[in-house]
Amino acid sequence: MWGDPEITRYIGGTPSTPAQSWSRILIYGGLWLQLGYGYWAVEEKSTGEFVGEIGFADFKRELTPSIEGRPELGWALVSSAHGRGYATEATRAALAWLDANLKGLSSVCLIHPENKASIRVAQKIGFFESTRTIFKGEPTLLFERPAR
Repeated sequence: MWGDPEITRYIGGTPSTPAQSWSRILIYGGLWLQLGYGYWAVEEKSTGEFVGEIGFADFKRELTPSIEGRPELGWALVSSAHGRGYATEATRAALAWLDANLKGLSSVCLIHPENKASIRVAQKIGFFESTRTIFKGEPTLLFERPAR
């Protein structure tokens, strides 16, 4: 998935090598051990086929304003799963997990301003745009969701 230019267009802009994708998977495992939260694989219910990933992280991003210590929601789906409602369904499930397991934590997400589909998902699941900032030299929207 991370080697697909369609997936990375708004997330870093450059497709990942197999080694970079493997490093990502290893980082995901470490998130659970260090933070008590992390990423899940998203599977299509009817086939069990992998269609993406979703979860929370604290990547210690150099960003103003700082988001350190706040679970950052992220999601990515394979191209064939776009437009099928999976992102909204999966992000709602992840937020329900957050609310049940990490009570009192607000969450954030970063979205490229041209990624209209992800902006719609963020708004549907209760995030609001709080700040326009720059991340890695690119314009970035910071969305927030208050603690529940």
